[in-house]
Amino acid sequence: MTDLFADFSDALPAPDVDWYPDWLPSEVAARALTQLIDEVEWRQDMMGTPAGRVPLPRLTAWQGEPDAVYVYSGIRNVPQPWTPTVAELKSAVESICNAYFNSVLINRYRSGTDSMGWHADREPELGAQPVIASVSLGVARTFDLRHNKTGVVQSFSLKGGSLLVMKGNTQADWRHRVPKEPRVVGERINLTFRWVTPRASVR
Repeated sequence: MTDLFADFSDALPAPDVDWYPDWLPSEVAARALTQLIDEVEWRQDMMGTPAGRVPLPRLTAWQGEPDAVYVYSGIRNVPQPWTPTVAELKSAVESICNAYFNSVLINRYRSGTDSMGWHADREPELGAQPVIASVSLGVARTFDLRHNKTGVVQSFSLKGGSLLVMKGNTQADWRHRVPKEPRVVGERINLTFRWVTPRASVR
């Protein structure tokens, strides 16, 4: 594990994250990327904006236990069953995080023009201090964290095979994004494993 922020002044806020830049060997990460492109049921969701509903600038999938329904940006996600590669990654992530995850949001960035805007994962069903484990596969993309009060931004590159774990008050105190990078060529898949409080009815 690498301490991302060891060189920053104690006066600056730092998110509570663990980062494993070389969590998966490059050949394992490359194989997982190819398998996920084929085995995952990708979809193009729509999100609400002041100008109306527009397509998300990426493809997504939601997998997990049957009662792990999750709603964000007006999108109601009813989980698909775990596919083999996702289940294998889930087990490995749980071991290193010492946590159990019942769901995963999978984002597919088809090129550098696909992105994710500033947000925090603060939905009530995630709990007050969620542990969210983010596995990156494919080309490296910039990941920004911005402190809500100070505006301090911590930026770094998440390459294929890396694992970033956000925990503690990170979601309460920080927002994060994956900005557009038009010069980036190639695909990236990101899996964010999490625990969602089960709902009594999922249909």
